[in-house]
Amino acid sequence: MIELDGSQGEGGGQILRTGLALSMVTGQPLRIARIRAKRPKPGLMRQHLACVLAAAEVSGAQMEGAELGAETLCFTPGPVRAGDYRFSIASAGSCLLVLQTVLPALLLANAPSTLRLSGGTHNPMAPPFHFLQRAYAPLVRRMGADLQLTLRRCGFYPAGGGEVEASIHPAAAGLQPFDLLARGAPVAAFAECLSPGLARNIARRELDVMAAAMGWAGDQLRVCEQRQNEGPGNALMATLEYEQVTEVFCSLGERGVSAEEVARRLVVEARGYQASGAAVGAHLADQLALLMGLAVWQSGHGAAFTCSELTEHTRTNCSVIERFLPVRFALELEGSQLVVKAEKVSTT
Repeated sequence: MIELDGSQGEGGGQILRTGLALSMVTGQPLRIARIRAKRPKPGLMRQHLACVLAAAEVSGAQMEGAELGAETLCFTPGPVRAGDYRFSIASAGSCLLVLQTVLPALLLANAPSTLRLSGGTHNPMAPPFHFLQRAYAPLVRRMGADLQLTLRRCGFYPAGGGEVEASIHPAAAGLQPFDLLARGAPVAAFAECLSPGLARNIARRELDVMAAAMGWAGDQLRVCEQRQNEGPGNALMATLEYEQVTEVFCSLGERGVSAEEVARRLVVEARGYQASGAAVGAHLADQLALLMGLAVWQSGHGAAFTCSELTEHTRTNCSVIERFLPVRFALELEGSQLVVKAEKVSTT
């Protein structure tokens, strides 16, 4: 049994999600204590419990402690079962964190799967839909598997009600690692605003700030018309597409924060990535680490990527991966670039 301390490192829900994912992939039972110990409300919140229950359905797991507020969970997985699944969070909790939990196991399953997810699609402290669709899914495909994502409805805090469909096709020969050390030449760059249920001038004000700061104009400034189930919301996004990688940055509107401040936050993040010269930003590095770890484990070949910043969140994620897989991560500084390397280690 793998035992994890949920207070280690950044002490949040990622420890739980990565632990569940790798427990399913490897078949190793998991016990996690002090779940989300460093959060204002520790223990399993609604969206975290949804991840646990989804993992149990996909793997036929036996569990102890799968209830709201629980700070200790025992999870014993059975065989992963590909299939058609529906997972719903009866709140604005991120349904994409549920996808993040079950996706690794389904990428290694023996048949395709389809997921229909409902809940939040653009949430604080969670990957937004467009990030997963444009930045993350292409990397899955580059490893030989396939992930297709479709947004049916947007879901914002606090109403939720978003709907996402995911089509997952495992790699026939297993996940194949690759090096992602450079972005390549720029291909496209644009900003877009989702603001359903809000005054139209909010989108224009946000895009005006982006235009002035980034030097963008015309089709690089987009107001998106998306179906939404209920409740207003606001997400301003910047997409930077290069030959080898696409990055997506998102700034969410919130009560008491001006449209201009929402845009300025996004400008700082996008410019920071541009100036770094790295292939991936901090959030994509976090998502890529687990994919790379699985591919290195399956293939036996190493992999590396450059990143603009290695956060405590990513460091914690890597340490959890190392508990389950015979893979080791190393951070090296090569010139001015941060390079994350993953290699398989001998278990003998």
